[in-house]
Amino acid sequence: QVQVVESGGGLVQAGGSLGLSCAASGSFSSIYAMGWYRQAPGKQRELVAQVTDSGSMYYADSVQGRFTISTDNAKNTVYLQMNSLRPEDTAVYYCKADVRRYHDYDRPREYWGQGTQVTVSS
Repeated sequence: QVQVVESGGGLVQAGGSLGLSCAASGSFSSIYAMGWYRQAPGKQRELVAQVTDSGSMYYADSVQGRFTISTDNAKNTVYLQMNSLRPEDTAVYYCKADVRRYHDYDRPREYWGQGTQVTVSS
């Protein structure tokens, strides 16, 4: 079994900062990628930022230059530092881990966290 647990989030004023963290635990061989998604009311879930085991990073255009994703591989943890927050960043933020369960050559499987609310007031 694989668990993905997020922490952080909360309420902040526009222009402020928040940090999120996400840890993957349980029984698995390796992690291919970890990423952050968000879903605002009435909108589809979207990818915000992702980092792969090769160090490749992706940022959505809307957060480029404001958000930073980082990892602690020893702890199977990914972080999202969010600066210069805007009201449109308000959403439930979800962490996803793409995990190889038994062997490093296995096709990665997706595991999701429960989500954490980020609210940015204007």
